[in-house]
Amino acid sequence: MANLKEVRTRINSVNSTMQITSAMKMVSASKLRKSQSTIVALRPYASKLQEIMMRLSSSLQASAEGVYAKVHKENVEDEKILLIPVASNKGLCGVFNVSVIRETLNVLKDDYKVQYEKGNVDILCISKKVEETLRFRKYRLAGEQNELLDNLSYENTLPFAEKLMADFVEEKYDRIVFIYNQFKNAGTQILKREQFLPIVDSEKKQADDDPRFAEFETEYIFQPSKEEILNSLIPKSLKLQVYKILLDSFASEHGARMVSMTKATDNAAELLKELNLSYNKARQSAITNEIIEIVGGANAL
Repeated sequence: MANLKEVRTRINSVNSTMQITSAMKMVSASKLRKSQSTIVALRPYASKLQEIMMRLSSSLQASAEGVYAKVHKENVEDEKILLIPVASNKGLCGVFNVSVIRETLNVLKDDYKVQYEKGNVDILCISKKVEETLRFRKYRLAGEQNELLDNLSYENTLPFAEKLMADFVEEKYDRIVFIYNQFKNAGTQILKREQFLPIVDSEKKQADDDPRFAEFETEYIFQPSKEEILNSLIPKSLKLQVYKILLDSFASEHGARMVSMTKATDNAAELLKELNLSYNKARQSAITNEIIEIVGGANAL
């Protein structure tokens, strides 16, 4: 009977776990629907705005906003870099946090190894999980902005985006890079390493990669003046880019957690079936033994 008691305890424990994972799955599904609709609606506008901004980047040097496209140091090894990993403040979302942590470590070991050894790399975490891991591994951190994920909105990200832009203009940093998961669908997240500043001339880069692209360079007619448009377009695009990155990561987090909790619930249900079967077998065996004992005792009389 002690065996039956142990099995009953395990059944109750798995039942409780399954209720928790099922509830977490539904909460994540609800949050995913909201964040997915927001990022899907925002992405075309943000992408087109960023495309126009990047196509105009060759003209930025002559404008008041040329500071955002300016390369401060010719020697890459002397650059001061701000690395911003974006993940989650919570766990139970599969490899979502792990992938960002792994990519951050790879970047520090490979791409920016020399800069980090010179003390020219600052790490600003937007994720408690990433922050805890990097602190545990004794990496130098410049700070954290984990509260942005607790109440994510465009208005709340504006001061953060403006601070990044000001730090770049004041040459506190020569390069600012985000590492995050881009949302594709509920089951798929694409790990991205995206340079925020300086602005990359995507048209020139694509023309270098494929000379045919240069034939399709876009010419814009400016109304009002080019300077007025750039003065409003570039900062707006950069601020929106920060919000889109955080929103992408937020939607990816809940997609990953929903999938993870769905698998956990399914596994708990499968385990529950096996435990119930084991319990019934053990109970049937115990009843059979009792009957045998009773019959044996009656025959002895």
